[in-house]
Amino acid sequence: MSDKSLSTPPKAGGKSGKPKEASKPEMTGSEIFCQTLISEGVETMFGYPGGVVLPVFDALYDSPINFILSRHEQGATHMADAYARATGKVGVVLVTSGPGATNTVTGIATAYMDSTPMVVITGQVKTPLIGNDAFQEADTTGITRPITKHNCIVKNVKDLERSLREAFFIARTGRPGPVLIDLPLDVSIAKTNLNGSEQQMDLPGYRVRPLGHLRQIKRAAEAINAAERPVIYAGGGVILSDAAQELTALVNKANVPITTTLLGLGGFDENDPKSLHMLGMHGTAYANFAVQECDVLVAIGARFDDRITGDVKRFAPNAKVIHIDIDPASISKNVKVDIPVVGDAKNILTELVNFVEHRDRPGWFERIEGWKQKYPLVYDNNTEGIKPQYVIEEVSRQTKGQALITTGVGQHQMWAAQFYRFSRPRHFITSGGLGTMGFGFPAAIGAQIAMPDEVVVNFDGDSSFSMTLNELPTAVEHKLPVKVCVLNNGYMGMVRQWQELFYGKRYSKSFLQHPSFAKVAEAFGAVGLTATKKVEVPEIVERMLKEKQCCVVDFHVEREENVWPMVASGSGLHEMAGLPTESIERL
Repeated sequence: MSDKSLSTPPKAGGKSGKPKEASKPEMTGSEIFCQTLISEGVETMFGYPGGVVLPVFDALYDSPINFILSRHEQGATHMADAYARATGKVGVVLVTSGPGATNTVTGIATAYMDSTPMVVITGQVKTPLIGNDAFQEADTTGITRPITKHNCIVKNVKDLERSLREAFFIARTGRPGPVLIDLPLDVSIAKTNLNGSEQQMDLPGYRVRPLGHLRQIKRAAEAINAAERPVIYAGGGVILSDAAQELTALVNKANVPITTTLLGLGGFDENDPKSLHMLGMHGTAYANFAVQECDVLVAIGARFDDRITGDVKRFAPNAKVIHIDIDPASISKNVKVDIPVVGDAKNILTELVNFVEHRDRPGWFERIEGWKQKYPLVYDNNTEGIKPQYVIEEVSRQTKGQALITTGVGQHQMWAAQFYRFSRPRHFITSGGLGTMGFGFPAAIGAQIAMPDEVVVNFDGDSSFSMTLNELPTAVEHKLPVKVCVLNNGYMGMVRQWQELFYGKRYSKSFLQHPSFAKVAEAFGAVGLTATKKVEVPEIVERMLKEKQCCVVDFHVEREENVWPMVASGSGLHEMAGLPTESIERL
């Protein structure tokens, strides 16, 4: 529309004779899509094109949004997931219909289990064709309903802007999670006016309670003040609410020892003497013993999952349980709670610290120190071969514990949690609830894009890395200096460990034949290195960290090393196998 036409007075119309207001220029659904994402602050998104989303990709052609083209839709979701975890922003994914949409399912489920804010937009066939088994049609909303916080299909272009704004609002508020919008082709090309202003969100049935009840907060403080053997148990909710500073203030003022979940690592400085490090199935003995003997357990942003509690009937048997969580459905879901405080962790901890009192508790800290001395994290490093724990320790030493770490899933994940010392939030990104193998490398790509000035290291297993190494060209194309440490033992390590312990060493289909990962990396244009001896590790880690491009190091580690300690399924948290003896080298 020309400037002249905009300045021409509209003709009178209607019975009143009042002139009509000049209408806003119409935009296609694809243009509305781009403008709405920009207004929501989206700078980077991930995905893969296809037939029914071509109008959207055409609109993106002139958009300032940085689009990262993955090599597989699952990789795109993991990249967006890690981008969100590293920044605190909403991760965004755009893919086509049918297989494009179904390929995102694992990534969406991963984000759902770990409460990652993410918006996934999937293409869909034209609305008249829905239900007719059209080419590349899938019931995407039906498939993803159990693994999304909310999903919907937009059948009218007039609803698109509102649906997108609601998606971002739902994804990032309350307990965060993935939201999916299914976008039919005809909606993306239809035209309407863009509202262009953020609307007040008032969604029926969706209420967020960020502020905790003051009376409950005071009750929690009174219980902490009266406790002789308190323990704070912090989970991923602390990271999600950006409450690490408030958590540290509480721990220091109340003088309470603290343990974290896998997803809570980095929420409190693990170098602090009050840190008990990670608890649970492969947690430290001193964290598990402390939880079992505490008289007050303060759970913050954690959900008492089975990998933490062991036999839930014998979990923290003598403790009064305080549970701080923004999700009321998590309260008393797995463990009976004595003092629930529903709300955002950051807000609640800000209030709680005002009411707690400092207590020395020398007897409790002496008992914990005794456990630390008797049951440290140890392994036998008197070998010529490479111990996987040693690789992680060396990376931790050379990076001074300041790298942003991602992992796949398996033994290497647990060793990373045990032997890398985290001191900052949003610097450990891993798949917790779903346990998604292949998560680590695409997550490292997403994290490096989010944090270009950070050193990003992916600790991966050979089996886990094999699942998504097809994203190597993505890292190379974008000149991302991601460091990949493949702890290669030739097995599905955790599967093999369970087969050794519980199935009489009958290693059924847990052995894999792999290519040279260094040569694979080189074929894709990355740097590939290999280490086979312990003596090579310090130098090759130093070289890896100096590389300015994607670097994959294939560490041939000892093949049947196990993760210890271990709480077997169905055992009490205090019933750990593999505790250290005098014959094992102390660290």
